Amino acid sequence: MIPRPLKDKAIVITGAASGIGEALALGLSKQGARLLLADIDAPGLGRVMAAVKAQGTPCYSLVTDTGSEAAIAALAQEALRQLGGADMVINNAGVGLMAPVAQLHTADAHWLMNINFWGVVHGCRAFIAQLSHKPDALLVNISSIFAMVSMPTQSIYNASKAAVRSFSDALREELRAPGIDVLCVHPGGIRTNIANTARITDVSMVADTDQEMRDAFTRLARTSPEQAAAVIIRAMQTRKTRVLIGGDAKLLDWLFRLFPTRASFWFTLLSQRLRLHAKKR
Repeated sequence: MIPRPLKDKAIVITGAASGIGEALALGLSKQGARLLLADIDAPGLGRVMAAVKAQGTPCYSLVTDTGSEAAIAALAQEALRQLGGADMVINNAGVGLMAPVAQLHTADAHWLMNINFWGVVHGCRAFIAQLSHKPDALLVNISSIFAMVSMPTQSIYNASKAAVRSFSDALREELRAPGIDVLCVHPGGIRTNIANTARITDVSMVADTDQEMRDAFTRLARTSPEQAAAVIIRAMQTRKTRVLIGGDAKLLDWLFRLFPTRASFWFTLLSQRLRLHAKKR
C-alpha cells in the first residue's frame, strides 16, 4: 500500500492549543503540512501557531468552540479561504467530566457531549464536501480506550468516546465511495491537561480528594503527547483505520476482547488496588 503523503497537505486540527493537538501541529509541521489550528483557548492557540510558524510552516488559526455547530461551519469556511479546502481533518478537541450518575448535573453532561461527540460529528459533516474533492482525504477522530473499558464516575466521558467509535465505524462505510478514509484513535493515559481542566462533581468512588485523583492520573499516564502524536501521524501515513496508543490501551483492549463483560470490573479493581498501594508508599 502506497503511504499517504503529508507534505503540502492542508490539515485542520481542533483542540490544537495543548496536549495531543499541539504535538500534532508541531509534528505535522515537520512533515511539511499546511495547517489550520482551532481551539477555544485563544492565548494557547496563538502560542502554538507561533511555534509552528517558527518551523517555517504555513499556519493559520481560528478561535473555535467545537461544541458549536455554527463555529465548526465557520472553521470549514476558513479552511476554504486560507487553504483552498482541507485535505485532512483531525477532530481532537475533548474535555473531561467526573461525576457518579446519581450526582450528575445534566448541564455538565450536555457540555461534554457537545464537545467530545457532537464536535466530532459537526467536524466531519462540515468538511465532507471539501474532502470529497481531494485525493488521499482523511478524517481522524479521537476516541479513547474508555470507549471499550469503563470505570466509576466516567460514565458520560465513556459514553462520548464509545459514540465516537461507533460513529466513525459507520461513517467509514458511508465514505468509501467518495474515497474519504476515516481513522479512529484510541489513546490510553496521555500526559495532557485534561484531568486538571475536567469538571468534577464527586470523586469519592475513586479518590479521597480531587487533587488525589489528578495526581493519580499524572502518575498513571505514561505516554507523552509527542509520543501519541507520532503514533497518530504514522497511522495517517500508513492508512490505518484504527490505532491504539500506549501499552495501557493495548493491554485493556486485549482484556476487553477476551472478557467483554468483565473487563471494566477488573480494570476498576486494579485501579483501586493501585490507589491503595500508592497511599501506603
